[in-house]
Amino acid sequence: MLISAKFVGVLFILKLMSNVTDYLPIVIQSIVVLGFVVGTLVFAPKLGPKLSSRTKDANWECGIEADGNARFPISIRYFMIAILFVLFDVEIIFFYPYAVNFHALQLDGLIAVLIFVAFFMTGFIYVLKKGALEWEK
Repeated sequence: MLISAKFVGVLFILKLMSNVTDYLPIVIQSIVVLGFVVGTLVFAPKLGPKLSSRTKDANWECGIEADGNARFPISIRYFMIAILFVLFDVEIIFFYPYAVNFHALQLDGLIAVLIFVAFFMTGFIYVLKKGALEWEK
């Protein structure tokens, strides 16, 4: 039996329509979120109080009047420690999928994790040899 091209076209459109309706909740949620963000940005300044005074606009630090200049140089070591923490912390997060599925991954998963740990440790040893974690030099 030959299936007509029109019938095949109708089946394709019905299949496409079912795929479009699958994404409808995501589209609705995106519209609601966008509306909330735009509404907050537009209406908050219009609805909020507009009182301004010298005392209100003064800079305060923890309830105490500011003393001195806030623009002083900070050692790069603090930033290095923060960046390295984030880098290694994110790498640790990648162990979670292996921990959840280690029975299913078997030997292939173990080899992949060992390679990952080798890269991880290579980076850590490089950081140690460069002295990035030493406070006093």
